[in-house]
Formats: sequence, C-alpha cells, structure tokens
Amino acid sequence: MIRIGQILTTHGIRGEVKVLPLTDNPKRYDELEYAYLELSPEYKKVHIESVKYHQDVLLIKFKEYPDINAAEQLRNTYICITREQLMPLPPDHYYIFDLIGLNVYEKENYLGKIKDVISTGSNDVYVVENDTKEILLPALKSVIKSIDLTNKKVFVELPPGLLD
Repeated sequence: MIRIGQILTTHGIRGEVKVLPLTDNPKRYDELEYAYLELSPEYKKVHIESVKYHQDVLLIKFKEYPDINAAEQLRNTYICITREQLMPLPPDHYYIFDLIGLNVYEKENYLGKIKDVISTGSNDVYVVENDTKEILLPALKSVIKSIDLTNKKVFVELPPGLLD
C-alpha cells in the first residue's frame, strides 16, 4: 500500500475529515472512488463521497463515516492506495518510493544506495549513502544514465569533483 494522505482532524459535524496530501498531485483524489485506511495491523476499504480543496488541506467525506462521532476515530490515520491505483507517469519519471533502496553504480564502481530524494524545485537530488559517506546526486540526464527498477540499479556518470 502507498500512503497518499494523512487525516489530521475532523471538519464539521457531517463526518468530513481534514487531510494533509502526501502526493505531488492532490487532484489525484478527484479520480479515486475508494481508498484504504491504514488501521494497524490491517487496511479498511472506504468509499470517497466528496473531495473539497481548502487552503493547504483536503476535506474528504467517506461513505462509511456518516458523522463527526464516527470520523473522530480517524485522527492521524493514513489514507493509502494500491499500486494499481497509481497515476501513470511520463517516460523517465519515477515514484520516489520506487527509487529508495536502489543500488547506485558509476560503471562497475558501487557508490551506495538511494536513501532519500530531495525536491529542490529545479531538479530532484538523490541522497546516496554508503558505509563511509553520503553523496548528493543531481537527478539530471547528464548524471543519471539509466534506472533499472527490475534489477534495483541506477547507473550514473559523475560530474568532475563531485566526490572530492
């Protein structure tokens, strides 16, 4: 399951909840008929009745939670979807959760694993960690030569001086 939002609190008396979107594209909620609530240790399927945009949060109404009393128990719960519900990405674009943990190589030289992805506005930066250091790789076509999700490998061409 992939987390796409976190329920912060209730809104009003009709069971709406305030949701912090954990996605680059909050409009994706408009397309969802259902999602899953992460209620450890299980997931509960819920049907989305309505989605409203309010400042930096979403107001979502689930069919299964008709009023504030029912919705109150959802505070801090994560909203999840399956991989099949993901929106398709353009070529050469990847979901961050698919990149985390990939092994990074320059030719045959192992550099480390992707530990995090930092969004900078102009381009992402891959945080690559090994036993001795952390390397910040700009996610540019001139640096990232190929990404092989099946074999969990990323091949790069480092700019001069990056490891100095």
